[in-house]
Amino acid sequence: MLRVAVVGSGPSGVYAAQALVQQEAVPDVSVHVLDRLPCPYGLVRYGVAPDHEKIKSLQHTLRAVLEHPRVGFLGHVHVGPPPLVPERLLELYHAVVYCVGAATDRRLDVPGEELPGSYSATEFVSWYSAHPDAPGDAFALGADSAVVIGVGNVAVDVARVLARGAEELRPTDVPHAALGALSESRVTDIHMVGRRGPSQAKFTTKELRELGALTGADVLVRPEELALDPAYGDPSGLPAVNRRNVEVLRDWARRSPAGRPRRIHLRFFLRPVALLGEDAVRAVRFERTAPDGRGGVAGTGVFEEIEAPLVLRSVGYRGVPLPGLPFDEERGTVPNAAGRVLRGGAPSPGEYVAGWIKRGPTGVIGTNRPCAKETVASLLSDAEALAARPVAADPLRALREAGVEPVEWTGWLRIEAAEEELGEALGRTKVKIPDWTGLLGAAREQR
Repeated sequence: MLRVAVVGSGPSGVYAAQALVQQEAVPDVSVHVLDRLPCPYGLVRYGVAPDHEKIKSLQHTLRAVLEHPRVGFLGHVHVGPPPLVPERLLELYHAVVYCVGAATDRRLDVPGEELPGSYSATEFVSWYSAHPDAPGDAFALGADSAVVIGVGNVAVDVARVLARGAEELRPTDVPHAALGALSESRVTDIHMVGRRGPSQAKFTTKELRELGALTGADVLVRPEELALDPAYGDPSGLPAVNRRNVEVLRDWARRSPAGRPRRIHLRFFLRPVALLGEDAVRAVRFERTAPDGRGGVAGTGVFEEIEAPLVLRSVGYRGVPLPGLPFDEERGTVPNAAGRVLRGGAPSPGEYVAGWIKRGPTGVIGTNRPCAKETVASLLSDAEALAARPVAADPLRALREAGVEPVEWTGWLRIEAAEEELGEALGRTKVKIPDWTGLLGAAREQR
C-alpha cells in the first residue's frame, strides 16, 4: 500500500486526496489529511464570509472526500515543529503533499502600519469566521468610519460585513460575540480604496454587485476618479470581468444616493503613504496616483487624508516558510517542478506541494483542482520508487507515540454537533465555536 500524507485540509489538500483515491493507475493508496486545526475545510470554513452560503456549501463536496474509506482526517496535528518535521513525516509516509496555503498578509510598509486600530483584513475575517487563533476582543466598531485598503474580493467581503445589519447575519454561523459586536457597531462610512483604477481592480463582478444589493447601504463612487482610468470611456477592449466591473461602476456613478444609514465609498487612484496617529490610528494619508502609460501608476504629489480609527489592510497574501522545507523568499512559495519539491534544484523524493504554497496566492477555489491533479500526477509517476521505501506500518500509532493527539473524523463530528447545539441554545442556526478550548473540548467529549 502506498501511504500518503496531505498536509492541509482546505480545497487544495482535499482535491489532492480526491485525485489520489479516485485514480486507477495505483489502486492501493491510503491517505491521511493532516491539519493544524481540529476542523477541516481550511479557508472554506475560515475565510469565506458567513453570508456566502453558496460558496460555503462546497464543504459538502469536501466532506464526501474526507469520508472516503481510504481517507482519514487527522486534525490538531502541527507539522513543522518537532516532532513532526518534514524528515520525520517521510519516515511515516511514502509521500507527503504540502497544501499549506499562503498564511500571512502582504504588508503596506508605510509608517504607522503597526498602530492600534490597524489590522490585516485576514485578522478581521478570522474574527468573524471564528478562527481559534483570532483575537477575542472586538474591533474598533465604536467609531463612525473605517478604511479598507485594497480592491479585491476579500476587501469587498470585509466592507460588506461592516455594512450589513446584524440581523442579516444572525441566520449565519458567525460567532455570537462577533454578532453582538457588529449589532452595536456605529460604523456608518466604509471607504474601500485602491491605488489603481477601476479597470485594474481585482474583485469579481459578482462580489461587486453584492455591495449594490445591500438594503442598508449606499455605494458611492466619484465620476472624476473613474474618468482617470484610460479604459473608463470605452471598456470594450478589457477582459470580460474587468469590462463588467467598469460597467457596474459607471451605472453607480449615475445614480443618486438613496439616503440609507450606511455608505460604502469606492475610491480609486489613491496610494496609502502613512497611517496617522500617536497612540492609535486616527486617519490614513493617501497620495493621488495617475496612470503612468505602462499599465501602472505614479504618484502626483497631491495628498488626501481620510479619518478613520479602524483600518483593514487587504493587499494580498504571502506564503510563509515551513521549517524543514526549502522556500523561495521572493515568490513566497516552495520551489517545485510540477509539484515536486526541489532541493538544490533537484526533486526531493517523496515531497510535493499543491495550492498557493506551490504557485502563489492566485486563482479562485476551483483553480486548486487542476493544480492538485498536476501534483498528484507527478506523485503517481514516482509511485513505484516511493512504495519501495520502508515506512511505519501504522502512522497514526506512531503519531500518538510521539505525543501528538489527533482529532479524528469522529471528533470533528462532535464539534459539528456541539455547534448545532450552541446555535439552538442561542435561538439561532449552527453557531461556530471560536476558541481552542471549546473546539478541543467538544471534539473529545463523550456523548
